[in-house]
Amino acid sequence: MSEKLAERWMINRIGLLNFWYYDDEIFEFADGRLLLRGANGSGKSVTMQSFIPLVLDGNKSPERLDPFGSKARKLEDYLLGEEEVSGLDERTGYLFMEFKKEKKDSYITIGIGLKAKRHQNMDFWGFVILDGRRIGIDFFLYKMEIGDDGKRAKVPLTKKELKNRIGEGGEVVESQKEYMEMVNKYIFGFSSIEEYDELIKLLIQLRSPKLSKDFRPTVIYEIMKASLPSLTDDDLRPLSETIENMDQIKMHLDVLYRNMAAVKKLKNEYDNYNRYILYEKAGDLVKAYSDLYASKKEYDNLTKDIENYRSTIANLGNDIISLESEREALKKKEEQLSSGDAKRTQKELLEEEDRYKQYLEDKSKKEEELRNKQDKYYGLERKIKNR
Repeated sequence: MSEKLAERWMINRIGLLNFWYYDDEIFEFADGRLLLRGANGSGKSVTMQSFIPLVLDGNKSPERLDPFGSKARKLEDYLLGEEEVSGLDERTGYLFMEFKKEKKDSYITIGIGLKAKRHQNMDFWGFVILDGRRIGIDFFLYKMEIGDDGKRAKVPLTKKELKNRIGEGGEVVESQKEYMEMVNKYIFGFSSIEEYDELIKLLIQLRSPKLSKDFRPTVIYEIMKASLPSLTDDDLRPLSETIENMDQIKMHLDVLYRNMAAVKKLKNEYDNYNRYILYEKAGDLVKAYSDLYASKKEYDNLTKDIENYRSTIANLGNDIISLESEREALKKKEEQLSSGDAKRTQKELLEEEDRYKQYLEDKSKKEEELRNKQDKYYGLERKIKNR
């Protein structure tokens, strides 16, 4: 919210040049506020009504210049005064309002130029300064010339001179409507000129002296009512239709509440079901982990058995090789004994036969044991592969 306020334009200064009793005057505001203090008839109301609403929309109607709504005094009178008193037949004056953003050194100035001639229509032009130049500081609504008395005097710029001085740093328009649209565009930003006009009407109502004389709520109500636009049938139709449909809306809400209760009940049942399924799945997962652990342990044991059988098979193979070597040796010895009949005795033959028989028995046992071990080894390998 504070960021939005920081981007809002607020009044920083107001000024008058050649208007009413002011030759060249600037009023400084403090945080968008200005306090004027003076006795009755000192010109406080005239000063403020010269700006609000005049400088905001450029409407020169006499009743808008008087807080009491009187048409007795026209805008020309504030420039020329009474003919017998002022002796003026022609005069050019300016009114301006300078706006500033709250926390930025960004400035925009709006204003109006007025040229009045006695018994003729008043010439009007409005302007806006957008490039940050400030009146009375680096931009002036007058030029200095030598007067008839030989002294330097401030001469207000003509419409053409103002256009040239503003240049591309702003705009100058020549009709009240264009000026009002320009002020709304650069300062207030209402979506339509009608909405901006409603704001001006509200300001006119709020400045009414009736507000200070009679502070009753009924009076304030009437002032606010008069300042607000009336509602059309199109504006009221949605409201009336809404009121008429309130019963239907309530019935619809009741149905929604019942449906919501049913959905909550269904949700609770599904939650219970999901918890049960989750419990079962968790049990299956625990069992699967247990089976996996047992299988891994069995696998490790089988792997160890295979290694042991491999070692045993290797040893049996070595034993068979040794027996084969022993058989060859016995066979050679038998041949030697057979060739040496003179030296051979009956006893040696018998001993050799016994050793040979023992050899055959040992070999048969070793081969049988080797086949058994190989069968177990192959069986374990198939068992591991099938897991």
